Amino acid sequence: MNQEYRGRIAPTPTGHLHLGHARTFWIAMERAMEAGGKLIYREEDLDPQRCRPEYAESAIEDLRWFGCTWQEGPDCGGPHQPYQQSKRYPLYLQAWKHLKECGLIYPCEKSRRDVAHATQAPHTDEEQEPIYPENWRPPIGFGQKHNEPGELNWRFRVPDHRTLNFDDLRLGPCAFECLRDFGDFLIWRKDGVPAYELAVVVDDAVMNITEVVRGEDLLISTARQLLLYEALQYSAPTFYHTPLVVDAEGQRLAKRHRSLSLKELREAGKKPESLRASEAWWSGLDEDPEV
Repeated sequence: MNQEYRGRIAPTPTGHLHLGHARTFWIAMERAMEAGGKLIYREEDLDPQRCRPEYAESAIEDLRWFGCTWQEGPDCGGPHQPYQQSKRYPLYLQAWKHLKECGLIYPCEKSRRDVAHATQAPHTDEEQEPIYPENWRPPIGFGQKHNEPGELNWRFRVPDHRTLNFDDLRLGPCAFECLRDFGDFLIWRKDGVPAYELAVVVDDAVMNITEVVRGEDLLISTARQLLLYEALQYSAPTFYHTPLVVDAEGQRLAKRHRSLSLKELREAGKKPESLRASEAWWSGLDEDPEV
């Protein structure tokens, strides 16, 4: 008997959603519907400094207006409650303990800025975390005395001489080499917040997600997360990475760039069916669809 398809959309309420989010979430919804499965809505609201309740409420309202539907989530419940990451801390702590006891993570006092300024940390993409210098690594087993994460960063020790291979359902075969394409990465922050990579893996596994649909800018995250799936003895889902929506200058949409939001479009009287039907709007945003 085939496993039920379970997809998910996972907004982060740090700002209003834009058309890039809408496109990815729409594709996720369509793939769930085509498979006769379910779509799960999960709020990735771990960062207390940046996440806001008003953005969380706006995301649900704007996506409903856009035409997205889901079968489980913070607004409709389901068997895997709660659907807000901020309320799922015990699950992440349990995963941290497992990784620590296996000697796969270590405490780290270095900040992202320290790593970026290290002459041994080559990186070409300013949006990607620079590679953690190998000579900064402590001995294997370092940190075992800690019973809690404490006020420390914790990094996953990436294996040497290994290539992560996976077949993306849109892009085809993908491969990333450990310690060349990415290095030791954060799984827990010193401010007490589980890092994205750990929280996403734990939640997708516990919620029985069978396929992850997200933007192709997260391909490196997929390689990192496959290591965590393996370390935590979880079955990994399949992946479908969507193309990114860019503006007229070719810059991808992002909250920090104050990209045109769904809220602004809705308040301006735009019609979601017109937005969804306009290929020019999806791909270049250089033509205004009819309303």
